[in-house]
Formats: sequence, C-alpha cells, structure tokens
Amino acid sequence: MSTPNPTWQTLRSCPLWRQLILLAAVLCLMVTAAAGMGHVQVGFFEVCRLLTSAITGFSDLAEGIAPISKAAVIEVRMPRILSAALVGGTLAVAGAVYQGILLNPLADPYTLGVSSGAAFGASIALLLNVSMLGGFSVPLFAFVGAAATLMVVMYLAASAGGYCSSNLILSGIIVAAILSAGISFLKYMADERVSVLVFWLMGSLASKTWADAGLLAAVAGPGTLVCVFFCRDLNLMSLGTRTAASMGVSAHRLPPTLLVCVSLMAAVCVSITGIIGFVGLLVPHLVRSVCGPDHGRLIPVSFFSGAILLLVADTVTRAVLPHELPIGVLTALLGGPFFCYVFRRRQMGAMGHGF
Repeated sequence: MSTPNPTWQTLRSCPLWRQLILLAAVLCLMVTAAAGMGHVQVGFFEVCRLLTSAITGFSDLAEGIAPISKAAVIEVRMPRILSAALVGGTLAVAGAVYQGILLNPLADPYTLGVSSGAAFGASIALLLNVSMLGGFSVPLFAFVGAAATLMVVMYLAASAGGYCSSNLILSGIIVAAILSAGISFLKYMADERVSVLVFWLMGSLASKTWADAGLLAAVAGPGTLVCVFFCRDLNLMSLGTRTAASMGVSAHRLPPTLLVCVSLMAAVCVSITGIIGFVGLLVPHLVRSVCGPDHGRLIPVSFFSGAILLLVADTVTRAVLPHELPIGVLTALLGGPFFCYVFRRRQMGAMGHGF
C-alpha cells in the first residue's frame, strides 16, 4: 500500500482561505503578466500603473505611458483576459458539480452533450442573425439548446431505479453526436458565413469586449455561489441517495436544480467563446486529487484553478505561438488524452474491485 504524498497532505490540511488567497494572488499576477504580452509589449509595472489608474480613476498614474499601450492593455487585452479567466473558472465549477451529482469523474458539460446543445442553439441564432434581445439573443438560444439537450439526455438515461451515471455519459455522447450532425447541416446552410461559424465553433476568445466579460461575471459569480451553497448536500449525495435523504437532502430536487444552474453557466460560456472542451473534466479531477473530495473546498479551488489554466492557455495561443490557435483546439488536444487516461484508470479500478 502506497504512502500518501506529504505535499498533498499539507495542501489538504491548509485552511481554505489560505489556498484561495494564494490562488487569487497567482491569478492576479497572471492577469498582469498576460496584459503586457503581445504584439505591443508593455512592461509589468506599466501594466500595474494602467490597471490601477483604470480602477481608481486617477489618470495621473498613467502619465508617460504611450496611448497605444494604454489602448492595447485596457481596451483590447483586459476584456479577453478576464473573459478567459471567467470561462475557465465557470467551466471548472460546472464540471465539479456534474461529477459530484453523477459520481462519475468523466462527467462534464462537454461529455454530457450540454456544450454541444448550447453550441447548436447559439449557431441557430448566429445563422438567423437573431437580434431581438440585443447581445442576450445568442446566450438565450444557447441556454435553450443546453436545457433541451439536458432534458433529452436525462430522458434517455432514465430507468426504473433512477439515473445511472454511465447511462447519462453514454446518452450525452449519443446526443452530442446527433447535435454535431445538426451543426454540420447549419454549416452547410450558412453558405458564405460558414467561415465565421466554423471559427466560432472551434472556440475562441478573440475580439472579446467588456460587455462579454460583464455578462460572464454576472453568470459566473451567482452561479458559483449557488453551487457553494449546496456543497454540503453534494457531499452527502456522494454517500448515496438513501443516506442523503436520511440527512434531509432532497435527492429528487437537488440534482435537477444544480444541473440547470451549471447548464446555464456552461451555455453562457459557449455562447460567448464557442466550444471549449475538457476544462470541466481536467481541472476538478486534478484539484480533487490534491485537495480532496469536499465540495466546500473543491468548488472554489476549481474556479481559481480553471481560471488560471485557461488564461495560461489563451496567453500561449495569443502571445507565444507564431499564429493564434483557437483555444478550443488546444484544450481538446490536452484534454482528449487526459480523458482517455481517466477512463482507462476507472476501468482498471473497476476490474480491481471485481465489477
């Protein structure tokens, strides 16, 4: 029997507030460093002065800095950087909740088909150029697509004994394949606009605005707080439905409530950035192996870890690679092999227990 890693034991025993302060500090450093990277190079301390000036309103702090540097940092890079952090954190929280409800480490918005449903709804809005609700039209169609997909997946996976996580995963993959065919049909119908639709579906954080970052913040903040509020119930659900019910948890109301909440969060992310897969699978799994399964710790730590991960990935594609690569392609290249690893490890664990 292997002995526990003392480093992991130290991290698990560390108070949550210390972990969050450390992660928040790392995230702030990453945001500042990323804001200075790009075609127009801006020094670290100049970025600090620009951000402090923008937050406090003291324009004197930005004196002596070239206008092009100010425009590059405040108007172009910061909305994209904040959008990347919010999308990464939101998808990580959604993945942690999906895995907690279904008791399956392979569950996330991407593998359950929710991301594909949101992409299908958003693609319809983009193809028809729907603008009845202004900037909220695409997120609304994305949420409708995600909600409809979730209902179909739950209907297909339902059995006399309730919901089986394996059936939910399989149903999600089936529905996602059907939606992929539907999206391909929409690409065919898009005609000359197909290039825009294809680039959007690959997942991209290019050309994000402050309005996009504001919408993400309006969804990520309350959504994460709702998930944290139900963290005790999620912990009890991991002990089994009967045990959770005996402790006062409504095993019939809690899963649909949280599934709708995280589906909305994932839908808004997809409507703004396109499909960015495997973040919700990769981050919660790694955080759980370090910090343990307690959702009171897992959810907030996953939020900051997901924000850091996607921000680093986006900075690499934007400022390090010679040509910008869609962020969804990069996360799929990283997350696909990890999905195979988790799936194989789960199979070997089941064989070891004689299942």
